[in-house]
Amino acid sequence: MKNNKDMRKWLDEFKLDHPLVIAGPCSAETQSQVLRIAHDLKDSDVSIFRAGIWKPRTRPGGFEGVGAIGLEWLQRAKAETGLLMAVEVANATHVKLALEHGIDVFWIGARTTVNPFAVQEIAETLAGTDKIVLVKNPVNPDLALWIGGVERLYNAGIQKLGVIHRGFSTYEKTKYRNIPEWQIAIELQNRFPDLPLICDPSHITGRRDMIAEVSQQALDLNYDGLMIETHDDPDHAWSDAAQQVTPAVLKEIFKELKVRKASSEEDDFNAEMIKLRAQIDVADSKIIEILGNRMKISEQIGALKKTKNVSVLQSQRWKEIQQKMILEGGQKGLSEEFILRIFRAIHQESITHQEKIINS
Repeated sequence: MKNNKDMRKWLDEFKLDHPLVIAGPCSAETQSQVLRIAHDLKDSDVSIFRAGIWKPRTRPGGFEGVGAIGLEWLQRAKAETGLLMAVEVANATHVKLALEHGIDVFWIGARTTVNPFAVQEIAETLAGTDKIVLVKNPVNPDLALWIGGVERLYNAGIQKLGVIHRGFSTYEKTKYRNIPEWQIAIELQNRFPDLPLICDPSHITGRRDMIAEVSQQALDLNYDGLMIETHDDPDHAWSDAAQQVTPAVLKEIFKELKVRKASSEEDDFNAEMIKLRAQIDVADSKIIEILGNRMKISEQIGALKKTKNVSVLQSQRWKEIQQKMILEGGQKGLSEEFILRIFRAIHQESITHQEKIINS
């Protein structure tokens, strides 16, 4: 897939002076619920109304969506409000039913993106249509898989494409439901700058009180839009109650969000940016030099362990390093989450260097 400015045309056609906003309930529950929320959102910054019709669940027994009948509710919501309608599709049957009901926007969920067979099936069924298709990142942090999903759609001749960043699963306990791993989305953005990038703060956070914070982070990173789950009675929602906001709260979030300029042509700004970026480059070079020296010391430790037949992993020593670095990092204004992520990577690289020495 090559960069293609035509991929942005569908977004430009909205002629917005603000980022694109997709909003609506996690799940369509009843016709009256869908219509109430759609009417509450029609006079806001929302351009596309979203609602889950088919809900993938990790284990059977949970609410798996109302099914095709919900598409009729969305048809009526579109007729009454003029909002475009969006649903998640996971197979050819979903696509065919949604097409029959005039759905405007299709998104491929994280659980489906991991399955190239399913994505290919969806691409082939959508071939020849002019629908907007958005691909959520896969559950696990796999950039190639995410790009591959977009490529399958692109190769099927679908022009109106975009991606949704909804965070990645992790076994670690963090403040997020799905950790953002911003650098992965940024790498995708760098490779395909013409591919619209939308953030889903609802699934990243899993908490309505963090929606505004993560939405602002996304806008600060020059994202093109937001997908935010919105329910008129979120505490009693049939799915994902904790991460949905009311239409009134959503409108307040919009008022507080700040849209940044991509750049500035002012000479003073550019001169200061050049100076600060040069300082960053120097600091980054020092970090690489320090890490290189650290690995040389690790190799010396590995050689010493080899002479005494001592195991590579020393759990108690590793715990001490973590505790010490968390404390020192906090004194420098660095979060515990960041320190752990950095030093786990350093520790793994040290183990790899030591293993090479011991097994040589």
